Amino acid sequence: MASETSESSEKPLLRSRLLAARAALSAESRADAADSLARHGVELAELAEASTVAAYVSVGREPGTRALLDALHARGVRVLLPVLLPDNDLDWASYEGPEHPERLAKAGRGLLEPVGPRLGPEAVCAADAVLLPGLAVDGRGMRLGRGGGSYDRVLARLARAGKDPALVVLLYADEVVARVPEEPHDHPVHAVVTPAGVTRFRTA
Repeated sequence: MASETSESSEKPLLRSRLLAARAALSAESRADAADSLARHGVELAELAEASTVAAYVSVGREPGTRALLDALHARGVRVLLPVLLPDNDLDWASYEGPEHPERLAKAGRGLLEPVGPRLGPEAVCAADAVLLPGLAVDGRGMRLGRGGGSYDRVLARLARAGKDPALVVLLYADEVVARVPEEPHDHPVHAVVTPAGVTRFRTA
């Protein structure tokens, strides 16, 4: 129990440091990173071979996902985007592409969400790959999230359904760290995409 408490108390400190580093990034560096993420992401076999990808719309200083979403959509990939529910769980709806920007609407917490028909929280179980937001990943593939717990629920739902999609996190290059504090509910990802390229994890 003491070890678990220590691990959980380390997470807020690491989150603060990583968020401060993101806040210092220039608009130009963020735009360059988003272009690189899209280029490397569409070449990732787990995404290139997927028919359905559960993703998310980046906001603020997050590594940009819009170019990657558009590239996947242009390839005919069905892209599902999350809709935050009042209990922090996630519903899902289809991304309709850059030709329909009005189909993404501002929501709570600064998020952009699709306005199309809701498909239900179980819709993520149809995904061949899931793009997870995060703040860091370590050499074991352990991901540090924002702490809201929404994607912990997604991963638990996939496990209950017996689904094993490719789990991919998009980060800036310096967010691949030596170690991420780990708790029992944490789950390793299969790969990380950064502007520098792709790293896969054998432990996932």
